[in-house]
Amino acid sequence: MRELRYLFALLVGSKRKYVDPSRAVEILKDAFKSNDSQQQDVSEFTHKLLDWLEDAFQIKAEEERDGEKPKNPMVELFYGRFLAVGVLEGKKFENTEMFGQYPLQVNGFKDLHECLEAAMIEGEIESLHSENSAKSGQEHWFTELPPVLTFELSRFEFNQALGRPEKIHNKLEFPPILYLDRYMHKNREITRIKRDEIKRLKEYLTVLQQRLERYLSYGSGPKRFPLVDVLQYALEFASSKPVCTSPVDDLGASAPASGTLPAQTSPSTIEQQGPSSSDVPSTSPVQRSVIHKPFTQSRIPPDLPMHPAPRHITEEELSVLEGCLHRWRTEVENDTRDLQESISRIHRTIELMYSDKTMVQVPYRLHAVLVHEGQANAGHYWAYIYDHNQNRWMKYNDISVTKSTWEELERDSFGGYRNASAYCLMYINDKEQYLIQEEFNKETGQILVGMDTLPSDLRDYVKEDNKRFEKELEEWDAELAQKAQQEKLLSQIPRAPAPSPAPVQAGEPEYLEQPSRTDLSKHLKEDSVQAINKALAEQEDRGPEAIMDTAIKLEYTRLLKLAQEDPPPECDYRLRHAIVYFIQNQAPKKIIERTLLEQFGDHNLSFDERCRNIMKVAQAKLEMIKPDEVNMEEYERWHQDYRNFRETTMFLMVGLEFFQKKSYMEALLYLIYAYQNNKELLSKGPYRGHDEELISHYRRECLLKLNEHAAALFESGDDQEVNNGLIIMNELIVPCLPLLLVDEMEEKDIVAVEDMRNRWCSYLGQEMEPNLQEKLTDFLPKLLDCSTEIKGFNDPPKLPSYSTHELCERYARIMLSLSRTPADGR
Repeated sequence: MRELRYLFALLVGSKRKYVDPSRAVEILKDAFKSNDSQQQDVSEFTHKLLDWLEDAFQIKAEEERDGEKPKNPMVELFYGRFLAVGVLEGKKFENTEMFGQYPLQVNGFKDLHECLEAAMIEGEIESLHSENSAKSGQEHWFTELPPVLTFELSRFEFNQALGRPEKIHNKLEFPPILYLDRYMHKNREITRIKRDEIKRLKEYLTVLQQRLERYLSYGSGPKRFPLVDVLQYALEFASSKPVCTSPVDDLGASAPASGTLPAQTSPSTIEQQGPSSSDVPSTSPVQRSVIHKPFTQSRIPPDLPMHPAPRHITEEELSVLEGCLHRWRTEVENDTRDLQESISRIHRTIELMYSDKTMVQVPYRLHAVLVHEGQANAGHYWAYIYDHNQNRWMKYNDISVTKSTWEELERDSFGGYRNASAYCLMYINDKEQYLIQEEFNKETGQILVGMDTLPSDLRDYVKEDNKRFEKELEEWDAELAQKAQQEKLLSQIPRAPAPSPAPVQAGEPEYLEQPSRTDLSKHLKEDSVQAINKALAEQEDRGPEAIMDTAIKLEYTRLLKLAQEDPPPECDYRLRHAIVYFIQNQAPKKIIERTLLEQFGDHNLSFDERCRNIMKVAQAKLEMIKPDEVNMEEYERWHQDYRNFRETTMFLMVGLEFFQKKSYMEALLYLIYAYQNNKELLSKGPYRGHDEELISHYRRECLLKLNEHAAALFESGDDQEVNNGLIIMNELIVPCLPLLLVDEMEEKDIVAVEDMRNRWCSYLGQEMEPNLQEKLTDFLPKLLDCSTEIKGFNDPPKLPSYSTHELCERYARIMLSLSRTPADGR
């Protein structure tokens, strides 16, 4: 009891991201351990918890009572009473019983009211109102409802044939506001009258639906059609142009005689029959058989109607028949419409049967929904709870608490859509405002929030825990600061002077393996030389500074033009030069200017006199830039982002190459890092990264294909292959699921996760070896864990070294191959 108080107090006032309930859970596990050591489902646990809390409060209440009957808050909050009225073997009886969680069957019902109606009436209810009957039956009537009313939805049933429990995934709707007047003992007479009326209406409704079905499915054979369509078809047949000959005779007359050519042969026929001799008349017999070509020789004559038609019908007969069919069709249409309107009217009457003022006096508002996802033997639980202060639903999923909506609650809780459905509903009395209203300070009248709502002992306990947490944070910060200081000291240790820069080899990447940003690849060096040569051609007689300025302007103009183009996906000009990336992402002008100066001030341009002079001018201008003119931290951030962009490109490119080779295990890690890095880049701007949907698609497809492969290994039954399949699931797929679930707007990712889970949950209904069943039971909870906490991955895979030219070429090749591949759902 004490640990539960501490746990709930921490939930109210802790500064931690989440509260660890282990201590309280361990105590509860020991207290509720069953004799047969079997795992209990959540309903059994809740029953035992309520009983245990009731006993604990009862002991406390009896200790503190002062001559009065002790009050137990658990009983007053969660327990109600109902009256069982019935007949057993012809004898009437009445019993008052107490209830906590009210059990309801789900199978066979579409909404909560249908479940309640079935639970409140058992057996032959007609016998309850007759004096001389040997039939048995009973009705339940609520005499006292608790402030917190809990419905336990029975979504599990035992399959006798398979010898194990199975989950019921049927859809069951429940309303945000539930009116319980019809189930109250004080309203029993009017409810019985309304039930009799509903029963009569439903019987009449059945008759009307049967009549309507005869109109909509007319005929005596296996195929049936709407009667109004049958009459329309008959009318169309009668109104068609009559013919006097059989369609078979007409076709026979138009066909050529066997072994002869027709008198007039079409050109296409002559071509296929080969060249004919000039002295052979067209009507003479031929020595070879004629090729029958139905699309040329047996065309339907133009005077033959395309649809069947009567052969002989007089105008008088047609007039009478058309008049009858028109009249009959109108009568059928009117009858069908009248039946449909009557059915709709009865449905509406039944829906509004309990909507009068006397039947909406006991409103209960939905407060919490407990959801289970999975099958009878394994699954994951989470809850939706309504925040009455903020007027919104909140989703409580392990350590994740997020804002939610009624639409999401419906999707997860009603069932029928996937393996998730509600198993427990908690309604609170909407007229008992003390259940949700704010607490006020009796002296100041101010609203109490957070820890102010706690008793003094619990408030002190939470404060102490928060102090421990703050100390943990300080120790953590100190540890990080110490590591940072050590790294800084190591970086300041003098090192041997580096050799003079040598020209960069063409095969080395520009931003990955080089010691500094200004070590240009051959590709960038050639761009710089080309700009210098153009500047020299325009201003040959001017000095190095003027030529450098012109060369920079020419280079910037070229790069600006590339940045403004709209190339196909395989040509990403951002990979050619950092300036293109900077322009598209609106980098500050000073960042771009300094980057261009560094390009023209690089040592790789010292190979001839002209370029060396320009290099020296650029280096001098770099040295003249004052610290306050260019924010070097911002400058470094932009270049780091560009390095991250190129790295993301490589992750994506290598991942797609592996994917196309069907090396899905190798591809997965590259695609995961590509997606995560790309998402971080796109958070800073839409042109900072690549197409998110593209990476998401191939990441998702990779997981689905690995899941199918792992499932196939599991189905083999071979111990080694089963273990390999489970290794794939545990080490590759399960750690990736939170990445797909973290963004609930990505519907395709959520559906993919459901498909993967359903694939494995389907094994629960199949016969298998005991060792496979044990492994499956052990594995499924990990797969069905809906936590969106992203667990650590392996270090990023090592990327190969590419020059700018190689990177652009390989990127173009892989993107072109994707454009030639079927979309696969993209």
